[in-house]
Amino acid sequence: MSGVLLARTMRNPAQIATLDAAGWTALIGAARAEQMLGNLAHRLEGLAMPAAAARILADARASAGQGRIAALWEAEMARRALAPLGVPVVLLKGTAFVAAGLSAGAGRSIGDLDILVPHAVLDVVEHALLAAGWEWVKPDPYDDAYYRRWMHELPPLIHRSRDRMIDVHHTILPRTARPTPDAALLIADAMPLGNGLSVLSREDMLVHAAAHLFADGDLAGGLRNLWDIHCLLDEWDAPGFREHVSTRARHHGLGEAIARAMRLSDALYGAGAKLTAADRWFVRRVTGRDGWGVQRRKASEQAFYLRGHLLRMPPPMLARHLWTKWRKGYRPIG
Repeated sequence: MSGVLLARTMRNPAQIATLDAAGWTALIGAARAEQMLGNLAHRLEGLAMPAAAARILADARASAGQGRIAALWEAEMARRALAPLGVPVVLLKGTAFVAAGLSAGAGRSIGDLDILVPHAVLDVVEHALLAAGWEWVKPDPYDDAYYRRWMHELPPLIHRSRDRMIDVHHTILPRTARPTPDAALLIADAMPLGNGLSVLSREDMLVHAAAHLFADGDLAGGLRNLWDIHCLLDEWDAPGFREHVSTRARHHGLGEAIARAMRLSDALYGAGAKLTAADRWFVRRVTGRDGWGVQRRKASEQAFYLRGHLLRMPPPMLARHLWTKWRKGYRPIG
């Protein structure tokens, strides 16, 4: 499977010397599908490769550079809109990586702007963003009510002129999820960037990445998220650091998630790790693309889709939610 090839290449870039044309097609197809083409391009920069591959990766580096500028500008626009409120604003995910100058941001594909604010100020933050040109993406009353009652964020907003989305979080997992992260501590311990914005502490940044991957979703984009985790662990590697991360994760109710994140990132991108039987199912899920970058393990994909929903809500609530979405015409993957 090409997902395995992608992980192996990110771990050991020199092995591209053994690739033939089909191998390059599989590698680039998997990287594109996993939104890791920029990461791959950064990782392989300076190595000898076929001219066609070099052109594709040069374009990917340029695109990632433009995406970085756009992401930082969008963060600045949000900062300006919210500055008069005097509330804490914490950047999350890819924008946080590039704003803090972390290696996880090198070539990183960045979509929406994700921010974390205290739950108590959600109303004023919402009104300030609407006044600054953002508007609702989900006008459906059911979706709006579902987000506001059960989710860890406001319904997504998009700026009417810049066409960029923002997700305003008040915690890092849905209210219906079993773990209950300490959102107040996430904000209190955030690291200021010196411009009115902050990023999560080192430990919390890793905990959030693990939570997003293993406690709140179907593992779509799992290879990219595990690369993030590998980069963060590698950049901050020091005696005792992993123990600090594990302690922090247990405080947030995410000890199991961070332990699995470390094992899988080490297995795929590091020096290796001893995997459990369950871990191997996760590896199978995140590496299931064929030589054209197409996800072929549909049964695994559907199983993790259902698992992601079960993590988010109790079965009776899940049944009502899926039935409502089905009646409205929504269909899951597959």
